[in-house]
Amino acid sequence: MHRWLLTLFLLLPGPLLADEAVRICYGYDCLAQADIRYTEGQLGQIRRMLSAAANAESERNVLAEVMGHLYAWAGEQSDIHNDRGGNYADGHVPGKMDCIDHSTSTTRLLKLLEGRGYLRWHRVLAPAERGFAKAFFVHWTAVVEEKAEVVDEKAQSQAKRFAVDSWFVDNGQPAVILPLDEWKKGAGPDV
Repeated sequence: MHRWLLTLFLLLPGPLLADEAVRICYGYDCLAQADIRYTEGQLGQIRRMLSAAANAESERNVLAEVMGHLYAWAGEQSDIHNDRGGNYADGHVPGKMDCIDHSTSTTRLLKLLEGRGYLRWHRVLAPAERGFAKAFFVHWTAVVEEKAEVVDEKAQSQAKRFAVDSWFVDNGQPAVILPLDEWKKGAGPDV
């Protein structure tokens, strides 16, 4: 009687997924948060972009663009469309974001992608910080790590880690992705 439903389900291209919401921080130090809804159409576009990556390096290149898209869509639903790179270019407008807002929100967005199986070459780690003796300027970023091909302690300890830093750019622009060791030494655009 319901055989046609089973047949239809088996012919569909992949699992049926629903829209998803992610909390995006803004206002400096996650003072405010907005629930951003990503449609299945938007997430399908992101899936197609990431599925074109042939290796870890190309996935990072695509991931930079993907983060720009996700933040641009978030800006359509919240004041973060006003956010500019760094801490000073956006002045006192609503929706401005510091590095804590960006590292937290970018990590949440990366976890969304990871949870959906869109990241084939990387795993998401906790945010990282850089700074001088914690008494001076401290900067935070989201972090991804290349998945080790061989699963053992030595391979895992040698896995390459990368900063995924959207704080450097205006809302909707590709994130800056660079080796975490270089980022910790101060690498990145001068904003």
